[in-house]
Amino acid sequence: MRKDKEKATELRRLGKSYKEISRILDIPTATLCGWFKNLDWSIEIRNRLGANASFAYPEKLKLMVAATKKKYALLHEKYRQEAAREFGELKKNRLFLSGLMLYWGEGERNPKSSQVRLGNSDPLMIKTFYLFLKKAVHMPESKIGAWLLLYPDLIESVQKKFWCASTGLPANIFKKSIYIKGKHPTKRMAYGVCTLYVSSRALKERMLKWIELAADDLRNV
Repeated sequence: MRKDKEKATELRRLGKSYKEISRILDIPTATLCGWFKNLDWSIEIRNRLGANASFAYPEKLKLMVAATKKKYALLHEKYRQEAAREFGELKKNRLFLSGLMLYWGEGERNPKSSQVRLGNSDPLMIKTFYLFLKKAVHMPESKIGAWLLLYPDLIESVQKKFWCASTGLPANIFKKSIYIKGKHPTKRMAYGVCTLYVSSRALKERMLKWIELAADDLRNV
């Protein structure tokens, strides 16, 4: 090992920042970063130094938080503006309107969540929303996930086969199922509930804007 690297390692283990080590040993910070950035013990030091800096300069931290919020607010507004430009053409597509109306009625619409999620026990609803994601808004299949909500006496593999056969969902998009105890011994959904989801802030902002625009159109009917 180079002698300057040995000395730099010693100083880094003592909790020195890259700038401090660079000043002492006249080694470029980029070189120091290359040496230490992937080492667990160095990452711990980096996190500790960052936390200490935040406590030492609370006003700077507030400014950083505010800047981050502004950055994402602008990005979200960009998504909404794009949705508004797209809506005029998209609403001519029956599949788009069908999926949007389903999401309006059954989907997760919390603006704080970045997930587009819809669950139902009706296979036709799930199939329609799946086609909406794939063909109307062109979401890559790799971005679409699914999971089942089941009762303890239901066999997961059997239920997945049912949902795949009745909706066209590929088996590989299913995640681990969630089991619950039903409140009623007989009035239960025979195949559970299937939930489709996409984790995408861009799509979530678009969905909420499209619903807003669809509501405006209906008010003018």
